[in-house]
Amino acid sequence: MLDKTLAIILGGGRGSRLEPLTRQRSKPAVPVGGKYRLVDIPISNCLHAEIRQIFVLTQYNSASLNRHIKNSYQFDLFSRGFIDILAAEQTPGSSHWFQGTADAVRQSFHHLQNIDFDNILILSGDQLYQMDFREMLHKHNESGAEISIATIPVNANDATGFGIMKTNPEGRITDFHEKPDKDQLQGLESDVESYLKSEGREYLASMGIYIFNRSSMFELFEKQPEAKDFGKEIIPNALETDYKVVSYPYDGYWTDIGTIKSFFEANLELTDKLPRFDLYDRNKMIFTRARLLPASKLSGTTLEHSIVAEGCIVEASRIERSIVGIRSRVGQDSVVKESILMGNDYYPTLEDLQRKDGVPPMGIGKRCHIENAIIDKNCCIGDDVRIKGGSHLPDQHNENYSVVDGIVVIPKHSVIEDRTQIT
Repeated sequence: MLDKTLAIILGGGRGSRLEPLTRQRSKPAVPVGGKYRLVDIPISNCLHAEIRQIFVLTQYNSASLNRHIKNSYQFDLFSRGFIDILAAEQTPGSSHWFQGTADAVRQSFHHLQNIDFDNILILSGDQLYQMDFREMLHKHNESGAEISIATIPVNANDATGFGIMKTNPEGRITDFHEKPDKDQLQGLESDVESYLKSEGREYLASMGIYIFNRSSMFELFEKQPEAKDFGKEIIPNALETDYKVVSYPYDGYWTDIGTIKSFFEANLELTDKLPRFDLYDRNKMIFTRARLLPASKLSGTTLEHSIVAEGCIVEASRIERSIVGIRSRVGQDSVVKESILMGNDYYPTLEDLQRKDGVPPMGIGKRCHIENAIIDKNCCIGDDVRIKGGSHLPDQHNENYSVVDGIVVIPKHSVIEDRTQIT
């Protein structure tokens, strides 16, 4: 069953709600957890489920994503497995870029024709979760479903941001409403466990994870040659034409990394004593590029609920509830609180550290205070810089920094001069 499953991971569009983190990269290429990329999550879930035929569909700002996948995932020469990148391309059948999730899959059909598969698993490249796809595939086949949709229970406040499914007692989806208004939720409740009902989580939201039978997929696309989106067109049409569409209820940790705030909160939650997303479960470990970096070196630093990736040189006085990414450098007497340092792609040389041209060296300087901030890769933060985000700061976009939902974001390669105040 598993070796007859093909996975397609959607590489995402512009990711404008994650601006400026997506200014120079696609959403799935955004670093997470100090050393990973978002795309590592769905790929790792596939590999743990022994799904070895994987396509990643890319389009916008895809260079770093393509490079990461190429450098991270290679099977041995005698394996039938592959992780291939399918970039948007002009063909005799289509002269435009991907117009949506369904259109991206349709335009890739000609690459699938010679692959032997029974089921196709559609995944998003920008979600944080640990799911055993073997269970979902087993239930899909056992139920005789033509389409299975992973769903997660949400309350009425959250339901308006998702596609909401209504199911019958057998788990078959009978209705689908894309991002309904709150006054449209009446009657969309599904039969859920009693503890979920007591919490008000009786609406089943689509997680954007689908399993299609091969024949059903091709039939639905043939019937709707202009359909661009799964949630808005393909799934509703499947329900209207009586395809068997079932819900696969999932109650584990899952979050959609769609905004700066959700990205920020999901990362900082990894520093909790018992985070809901467990990076330390050996049966669910996240795979990524193997880097030959030295162990991190810390001098005089108090660490509190923080993650420090490999290859860092830290002389800060205190780091609290923060993520310190690979090759980060933090100067003496600096304080980092509730922040994400994405790290650096390379080390500055000794000559760089001497600051001959007046530009601060890469990393965080001395006596800085960084709080409620995201410092993207390869930033040069001078000495005595104070950055403190919070609700007191209005949303804004400037040359060297942005503020989104009170979080200060320093874009990749930015230079923040000595004694700068962003408070």
